[in-house]
Amino acid sequence: MAKQEAQSVAYTASDIQVLEGLEAVRRRPGMYIGSTGSRGLHHLVWEVVDNAIDEAMNGYADHIDVTLYADGRISVADNGRGIPVDIHPQTGKSTLETVLTLLHAGGKFGGGGYKVSGGLHGVGVSVVNALSKFLEAEVKKDGHLYRQTFSRGEPLGPLEVIGRIPPEEHGSKITFLPDDEIFTETTTFDEKILRERLEELAFLNRGITLVLNDERNNRRETFYYEGGLSEYLKHLSDEETYLHAPLSFSGKKETIEIDISLVYTNTYQTVLHSYVNNIPTHEGGTHEAGLKAALTRVINDYARKFQLLKDSESNLSGDDVREGLVAILSIRIVEPQFEGQTKTKLGNSEAKTAVESFITDVLSRFLEENPSVARRIVDKAILAARAREAARRARELTRRKNALEVSALPGKLADCSSRDARASELFIVEGDSAGGSAKSGRDRHFQAILPLRGKIINVEKARLDKILGNEEIRALITAIGTGMDTNIDLQKLRYHKIIIMTDADVDGSHIRTLLLTFFYRYMRPLLEAGHIYIAQPPLYRVSQGKKVLYAYDDDDLERVKKMFTGRGEIVIQRYKGLGEMNPDQLWETTMNPASRLLLQVQLDDAKEAERTFDILMGERVEPRRKFIAEHARYVRNLDI
Repeated sequence: MAKQEAQSVAYTASDIQVLEGLEAVRRRPGMYIGSTGSRGLHHLVWEVVDNAIDEAMNGYADHIDVTLYADGRISVADNGRGIPVDIHPQTGKSTLETVLTLLHAGGKFGGGGYKVSGGLHGVGVSVVNALSKFLEAEVKKDGHLYRQTFSRGEPLGPLEVIGRIPPEEHGSKITFLPDDEIFTETTTFDEKILRERLEELAFLNRGITLVLNDERNNRRETFYYEGGLSEYLKHLSDEETYLHAPLSFSGKKETIEIDISLVYTNTYQTVLHSYVNNIPTHEGGTHEAGLKAALTRVINDYARKFQLLKDSESNLSGDDVREGLVAILSIRIVEPQFEGQTKTKLGNSEAKTAVESFITDVLSRFLEENPSVARRIVDKAILAARAREAARRARELTRRKNALEVSALPGKLADCSSRDARASELFIVEGDSAGGSAKSGRDRHFQAILPLRGKIINVEKARLDKILGNEEIRALITAIGTGMDTNIDLQKLRYHKIIIMTDADVDGSHIRTLLLTFFYRYMRPLLEAGHIYIAQPPLYRVSQGKKVLYAYDDDDLERVKKMFTGRGEIVIQRYKGLGEMNPDQLWETTMNPASRLLLQVQLDDAKEAERTFDILMGERVEPRRKFIAEHARYVRNLDI
């Protein structure tokens, strides 16, 4: 909504409702911002940005500036109505001071300040004030420039009028310095984190300009997308894979505003991003359920009406109709109710009804009016259904009657003798050479070896039936014993440590990424439970006479070389692969629990993991090229 479309410009003390004070914020900051690490630090910025975006969402602002200063301060400025400065009837203080010193004092609670707000899951700018060593608030309003400063939540002086300005100028600016007594890990803002979120907000709020100005490196970026979600869709996907021109629909059901952009591609993954009042809903919720139900109903109805599905064929499933879909759903609702552990799942039942009804209406009409596009979409879903049935048959090949039934295990697996899964380890190695050394060097009681031949299939670019037709994938699934995808059962896990052990070169890194992609897409519970590890074989063997040490990278090599004294030549051997190590060396450096280094793969941030996998292994070339360009400077050893 553009600034001039606002229906009401009144914004005074009566719109601000006071709920409670700031007593516990500095004592227990984690309760209010999640952590005192980097995530909590950036949460402070989002609290202030949310306020500016709320002004824009309600039609009172169209420009937001975020500035990073060399001394560690950051400011957020908007051209909205300006925080009220008149005396608040409940506190007897200026409304600006009330908003900045009392928790949950703001225009989002009483219903008078904002119709729709994106900051409802936040805690307000007062928490930013409480956790800042210094904060300055400036307001342009009614021809005056107002200013008040604070330290750790306490006013350093009264609200002051510091000058006159043209009456048409208006807005708020909050500048703050995070308190290093609270944020002991870091007080440095990450430009990349800020840039990605501001760009996301610009996509979600069509016609709003957001600027990131980093004075630390003299870099300035402006984000403005007149196309809104349709431009976001192109940003997330590769236009070369599209089956049709992207579709965008906007409308309103009851009091819920709905925007959606979607396109079907010739890929096999589903990419669905959803938002409520600009808040990313990573766990989905009722609005996503409404979208999925509408898609399934509309495409099945169309397929039946025009006899594209045979009478003997079952209805298309939700997974069938979403294969290859890229969609962005954004809704605005007056009082969102969030659920889930991270409060990113929408719970409003009316949202499902509204979204399902809206999508059913607009998509049904579109398919009726565009039969060629409808046919491509339905044909894609029918092929997915047939592939799903083929995958079901292929999956049967990977199932076992008993998780420890040796006769069903792949022949290439050198199993361990232990039947205690908690003590057992599975090493996944590349090739027969490394597999031979690993088999000879292992402890046969609790260590199993599964050699893979070549590179497994890239699951980002293949349907499930093709994935399950891959011999190496089937061997892996069978050896692990849990099944995969929606049928995974951790009770049947045969090894509590599944260790990827590949060469320390480009090919080894590629194989490792392919395996991690497979685990992430089809065996994610193993990652979430902490069962996946990466072995850390040394890159160098350093010896002088009978003394032998190992180094794991170039920096470590320099450290190790300094540990040799006396006469004699220092001999440095660079391992090109695990197969170059004899079994004793492989055991000593990489497999012996008493001396090895293991990296446990964790899934702290599923969104970032999914984004990285999509960039590295997905269909889109440009994001991968950009990623390589940005990270090339970190490469130490590149084998060609």
